[in-house]
Amino acid sequence: GPFVPALRSPEFMARLQQLGTYLRYDSALKPRLREMVILLTAREWTQQYEWHVHVPLAFEHGLSPRIVRAIAEGRRPRPMARDETVLWDFFMELQRTRGVSDATYRRARRQFGERGLVDLVGTAGYYAALAMLMNVARTPPPRGGPRL
Repeated sequence: GPFVPALRSPEFMARLQQLGTYLRYDSALKPRLREMVILLTAREWTQQYEWHVHVPLAFEHGLSPRIVRAIAEGRRPRPMARDETVLWDFFMELQRTRGVSDATYRRARRQFGERGLVDLVGTAGYYAALAMLMNVARTPPPRGGPRL
């Protein structure tokens, strides 16, 4: 997984793992939304390992198979719950423009709160870092299971 290539820098790996522990277990985001961010990030980076690991977790936490399928296909899911729509719009605008408009920020802040918004961005950044590490190291996904 992601920590095999990170072993080349043990201090980096230890600190990265601490951030991951916070984001997975103490984040202000609901687990369903956290998993949505992770899958969106895995799709953006075509990261097979994270996709393989997190699709079952997304289902376990209540993310619709229809939404997961749309993410895999690189299209906007329809319909989505309000919180999923706000998350999708924020994430996609951030990915495409490397920022968000004031209106998108206000909408996301109303939906997730300040802490939730920071945790959303942090989750995307953390999983992007893992994706980069694994893509550079050419980390293969486990056999079987979901793939992009």
